[in-house]
Amino acid sequence: MISSMTGFASQKGSALINQRQFDWVWEIKSVNGKSFDLKSRLPFGYESLTADLKENAAKFLNRGSVQVVLDLKSQSDAGLPKINDDLLALLTEKALALYQNNSEFMGKPSPTSLLSMKGVIENDDAGLSDEDDALLRQQLRVSFAAVCEKLAQDRQAEGAKIKTALENILRQIAQTAPKIADIAGTLPAKMRDKLAEQVKQWSDGVDVSEDRLAQELVLYVTRADIREEVDRLQAHIKTAEDLLNADGAVGRRLDFLCQELNREANTTCSKSCDIALTNMGMELKALVEQFREQVQNIE
Repeated sequence: MISSMTGFASQKGSALINQRQFDWVWEIKSVNGKSFDLKSRLPFGYESLTADLKENAAKFLNRGSVQVVLDLKSQSDAGLPKINDDLLALLTEKALALYQNNSEFMGKPSPTSLLSMKGVIENDDAGLSDEDDALLRQQLRVSFAAVCEKLAQDRQAEGAKIKTALENILRQIAQTAPKIADIAGTLPAKMRDKLAEQVKQWSDGVDVSEDRLAQELVLYVTRADIREEVDRLQAHIKTAEDLLNADGAVGRRLDFLCQELNREANTTCSKSCDIALTNMGMELKALVEQFREQVQNIE
């Protein structure tokens, strides 16, 4: 199933551990990215979960830039924060000494700066035993897997919309290909008439044989022949249809296919010696660009 790289999901959870209530909310969102990349914002003391988050998220997501936020609270969060007085006193002493020795280079240390130092305001959950802490972390991992599954479902729902849009554009591209072939089929006769008219206009009475005219026409037609481009275009359309109905992440392959489609459109325009064919080539280029823009959102 086609999946978008854009999506959002949230998951609430709670656990009662050793007579202590914990409540949390996971939020996860993803946007387009060349590869899989996950960044997290976790409460102090839970940064070590990052590696597990990446491993779990990778089971559900193949590509995209992913951002994860965890809001974790316990029943005692409403009370006063726990401050490590010993650490704060030590940092204050060091900061004042540093200021006194370098007052011409630095400003006075502020209370806000000192309180924001890592470890000064302790995580209220630090009092958990190792066993209880491990149990809480396991509950958080289970809840995170659930939010990743929600995100994957959200991306699939968005992917279904993108697939519909891509199929519509591809249908228009498929309708353009035979029109280009039809115009190209009329070109040899038009080119012969045009060449004969030019010879008549510029030969200044010199007789040009039919054989010579035929030779020039063959060279002229060969340079303008786009049958190979039309054949490749139709083959690329079939490949795109197969990819849109394939399983797994197909965004990279479709992106490469867009380059090939665009190459055929460019060659058609560059070889064109007929305004109708040029217009069809430009229309094809516009459709391929629309297709490419949608493909950029696919996993």
